[in-house]
Amino acid sequence: MFKPLISDGLLDATGFLGGSLTGFWLGRWLGLDIFDAGYGPGTIVAIVLVSLGGGIGLQLAKSWRAKRSSKR
Repeated sequence: MFKPLISDGLLDATGFLGGSLTGFWLGRWLGLDIFDAGYGPGTIVAIVLVSLGGGIGLQLAKSWRAKRSSKR
């Protein structure tokens, strides 16, 4: 009963974390630092990149899970 819930949660967490890290490293590659002191424009853009990356990663994980379950 709980096994599908655990696997769904782990897949969502993996997608979110992977997307967030992708956004973080994209920001670092662009010279932006999310951990910079204050909330300057570069820091705000870095925060947005991490947030968007996490959201996109989560949606990709959910889409992949839905495709996988429809094939069964």
